[in-house]
Amino acid sequence: MTIADLEGDIGRVFGGRYRIVAPIGIGASARVFLADDVTLRRRVAVKVLHEALAEDDTFLRRFRAEAHSAASLNHPHVLGVYDWGQDEVPYLVTEYLAGGSLRSILASGTLLTPSQGLLVGLEAGRGLEYAHGQGLVHRDIKPANLLFGEGARLRIADFGLARALAEAGWTEPDGSMVGTVRYAAPEQARGERVGPPADVYALALVINEAISGEVPFVADTAVATLMARADNRFEPHPDTGPMQAALRQAGTLDPDDRPTAGELVSMLMQSAASLPRPDPIPLVGALGPAAAQAANDATRFGGTVPPAGESAPGGKPPRRPKAGKKTRRRRWPWILLAMVVVAAVGAGGTMAWLAGQPVTHVIPDFTGLVSSSAEAQAVDLGWLVESVDVREDGTTKGEVVRTKPPSGTTLEEGETVTLYVSLGEKLAMVPALLGQSLDEATRRIKKAGLRVGTITPKNSETVPVDHVISVGLAAGVTELDRGTRIDLSVSDGPARRIVPDVPSTRNVVEASNLLLEKGLTPVESHRNSESIPAGQVIDFNPSPGALIARGDNVDVIVSDGPAPRAVPNVIGLDVSEATKILQDAGFVVTGVQGNVAKPVLATDPPAGEVHAYGSEIVIATQLKTR
Repeated sequence: MTIADLEGDIGRVFGGRYRIVAPIGIGASARVFLADDVTLRRRVAVKVLHEALAEDDTFLRRFRAEAHSAASLNHPHVLGVYDWGQDEVPYLVTEYLAGGSLRSILASGTLLTPSQGLLVGLEAGRGLEYAHGQGLVHRDIKPANLLFGEGARLRIADFGLARALAEAGWTEPDGSMVGTVRYAAPEQARGERVGPPADVYALALVINEAISGEVPFVADTAVATLMARADNRFEPHPDTGPMQAALRQAGTLDPDDRPTAGELVSMLMQSAASLPRPDPIPLVGALGPAAAQAANDATRFGGTVPPAGESAPGGKPPRRPKAGKKTRRRRWPWILLAMVVVAAVGAGGTMAWLAGQPVTHVIPDFTGLVSSSAEAQAVDLGWLVESVDVREDGTTKGEVVRTKPPSGTTLEEGETVTLYVSLGEKLAMVPALLGQSLDEATRRIKKAGLRVGTITPKNSETVPVDHVISVGLAAGVTELDRGTRIDLSVSDGPARRIVPDVPSTRNVVEASNLLLEKGLTPVESHRNSESIPAGQVIDFNPSPGALIARGDNVDVIVSDGPAPRAVPNVIGLDVSEATKILQDAGFVVTGVQGNVAKPVLATDPPAGEVHAYGSEIVIATQLKTR
């Protein structure tokens, strides 16, 4: 069926009040028309569902429930549902948007710029965020369901309809279930439960297509498309630019890993700073030229619904009065009519003039609002939003502190409003702390509005005791949030030293240099030693292995050799025995005066005198007799 095939429905009336004016489009499950609501005298869209659905009780029951739910939605980016009913076939009445759909833009061969695609994503995302918050899942997000008003504001259509068709077992012409396969989420392909993450996934694919013209994983058949979609991760087209990360996250296989619609909006907003201001979206209109001309025919709008068998307004032309005798008529009705015509022309001109004027709004007072809430309100009013981070005392992080232009200013839609968003109170300057005493560092930290954190003692060879060695901050950090704790490392003085072992050479100079290398002070002292030769090192004091402070004294004990001793008394002993005793005592017997066979009479030096180790001794005995 084509648009031309729908011309026969023009003039048909649904529900006793909705007169079909022109066809808008055809879908797998419905025909869509522009209609006049002759009761409220406004233009509406009527979606007339397939005749076969009129006999499906399951569908009708779900259709009524979903229509009620959809009609309860009230959001700038959700298509308004006015009415529903069944007049031989089920139908749904919604607001009429003259700008056409995103699908019609793409079908015209036009792709959106990344900035325009971002705008579509933000407005659709906010509509989904609202609907999901009301417990509704769309299940069929696609370009054909993203409609534009004449001001290019986007609205999401067909909330609830996909679910009603799915429960009725309604299929697309290729046999697939309703819920367009081209944008089905992996969980839909796997036959799992469908929730809000499926809408987020589909929106990511729609944004990708709007900018690049490509929908990933689309195969020749619906089954092949679903199979490819079920196990392959979505990779956004490079043309999506700074939005790639957000779209990639929205297109993850696991629905639990996807952002919510609101989180996706926030992620997309972060891309706005990297993109230029968008040009107006190139709308193509909801009606073709012929339908538009018919819709603009003033004779089709207004009046009451004619009884059956009568011509609709705009049918036969009015008959002219017959020429004949003159009749006397009062002139004032004609004067009044002329006045009405003039007034109508004037009003029409005024309306035309007003329609050509830019739409403006007064900037609300966003001060104190959370930035995301203020941003959403500003976008809903048709403005572009730019955020600037500031720090001001007395403010809370994340709140709006002022706007540019200021609140109360009138601003055209499409212009930019700048939100100055607080990062918190002004930062505190980190004072100079290195090398300061702990008391002084503490004073400086508190004066700056900061707090002292953990104090860790550390040894230092250069920094005096109780002075700051290092500060626990990353390199280059000069400012901190007030009240931030600063950790300090404070000198505990030099590390204690281990007294080394005495060198094996026992050389005094070598031993002293070894102590100096360890940061210790050598002090030479002397002591007799029976085993260590004079002039060599006996030991260190404190002994090797002891822990002492840097710079402490260490005695280098130098041997003076064996100590002096008294000459033993060997008088009366024979020479050999006396010699052995004297030698064992450390003396050297250099000779014997007298008869060696006689007992010792004396020694020189004499017994009892103290002499150095190794002193010479002469033994005296009785002289020889002839």
